[in-house]
Formats: sequence, structure tokens, C-alpha cells
Amino acid sequence: MPQIHPMALVENGASLAADVMVGPFAYVGGDVTLGPGCVVHHHASIEGHTAAGADNQFFPHCSIGCVPQDLKYRGGDCRVEIGTGNRFRENSTVHIGTEDGGGVTRIGSGNLIMVGAHIAHDCLIGDNCILANNVLLAGHVVLENGCVLSGAAALHHFVTVGEYSFIGGLSSVVHDVPPFMMVNGQPAEVRGINRVGLRRKGGDEERIDRLKVAWRLLYKDTAPLATQAEKLLAMYPDAEEINLLLAFIRRSGEGKFGRYRESLRGKMAADSPDAANEI
Repeated sequence: MPQIHPMALVENGASLAADVMVGPFAYVGGDVTLGPGCVVHHHASIEGHTAAGADNQFFPHCSIGCVPQDLKYRGGDCRVEIGTGNRFRENSTVHIGTEDGGGVTRIGSGNLIMVGAHIAHDCLIGDNCILANNVLLAGHVVLENGCVLSGAAALHHFVTVGEYSFIGGLSSVVHDVPPFMMVNGQPAEVRGINRVGLRRKGGDEERIDRLKVAWRLLYKDTAPLATQAEKLLAMYPDAEEINLLLAFIRRSGEGKFGRYRESLRGKMAADSPDAANEI
């Protein structure tokens, strides 16, 4: 049976795996599902239609599954879906989705959500991301795999952050962040490639060198971006990371203010999951 402290409150209907631990003064709502190995520390709160896989840790005073801070939310059956092996540190918050945003806030596996970080409604988080202290994600933000967001970075709604990118502390991010790049500033701009993240991913030096060339051509040279993109593709026609980077940039250019997902805004109702859930 789950180990539930006598001073915790677990509502009828909650589904807890046999080895789940719930500490004193914690709250688990009746529509919550927690997989094997989950630990709900004292004073943590998990409510709403929240389903978490194995080995997640919910630290004191985190709040998971509350209704969104969106005036358009109409009380629908929206939810939070969480993968495995995530850590939600003290005072972090995750809100359920909204009817117009696809109905789900989704968090992958192996993520570290640090103190005071906020994940708003309809955000889609990949795997192995790090959100440092007081990072703020507005609604409908997408983080692809391996992103690192430094302390107090704030992301505008509908922003997409490409895989293995790095956002500097106190940055104001108002448009999509290309994969493999490092950005900072107010507003955030591309400053270089994320060498550390690429090496952690296991990227070889040839791949890193190609991305260095891409950064110089696309973000340092004064020639038109389209011209530089053609030149880059001619140089490395079969390089997966270059093709991915250029496809991401083209897609962002199709969106309002460089935010591709904002162009999907009218398609994100609950009856259009493909648009709402794309990462």
C-alpha cells in the first residue's frame, strides 16, 4: 500500500501506485494518478486531472494541476500529463490546459523544474530540460528536448524553444529560439551555439564546427538570411542538424512575430490535437 502520512490528505478516487510516498500536510486530489516510485513531499499539492508516470518527485509547496490563469478557461475537463523521473522543486507551479489550447499541459521525462518556476496552461515540455529558479513560461510555450533556461528567464506565449538550446538568465524571449543556439538579452538574441549542451548530448566536434559555421552565416553576416540559408544548405546538404536548424527557422518565419505556434492559434481547440500537441 502507498505510504501516506496520517496528516496528509488524499482524496477518494486518487490512484497511487503501491510504493508512492505522501508526506505530512501534502494534498493529492481525487482525479490524480501517480505511478511507481513517486514521492510527494510535505506541503506539496497535486490536484485536477493530473497523471504522472514513475519516479517523479514533488518537493514542498509545489503546486501541480491547478486551473489556469486564463480568463478564457471555461471549466472544462483539461489536464496535466507528466512522464517519468521529473523533479518539481519548491514553489514551482504547473497549470492544466485550456479548451482552446488542446486541453493538456504536457511534461516529458527527466526534467528539472527548479524553485519558483512556472509552467502555464497548454505548455509542452520535452525531455531532459532544465528550468532554473523563477523561470516563467507563458501559455502555449513549447520546449523541445534538452533545453536549458537560466534563472528568471521569461518566455512569451506561443514561443517554441528548439532542442538543445540555452537561454541566459533574466532574458526576455519574445520569438522562437533556434535549436542548438545560445540566446540572451532583452529581448533575447542569438549569441552563439550551445557548445556545452551539444557536447553533453554527445555531439562530435565536426557537428559542432558545422553549427559554428551556420551561426556565423545566419546571425553574424549582414547578407540576407535567405541567401545565407541557401549557401549553408549547399555546403552541408546531408547534415541532419543543419537541415533541422533551417527548417526551424523557415517555420518560425511563417508565424506571427517569429512565433510559429501563434499561427496555429485557431487550430488549437480540443478537437484538433495534432495542431495543439506538436513539438
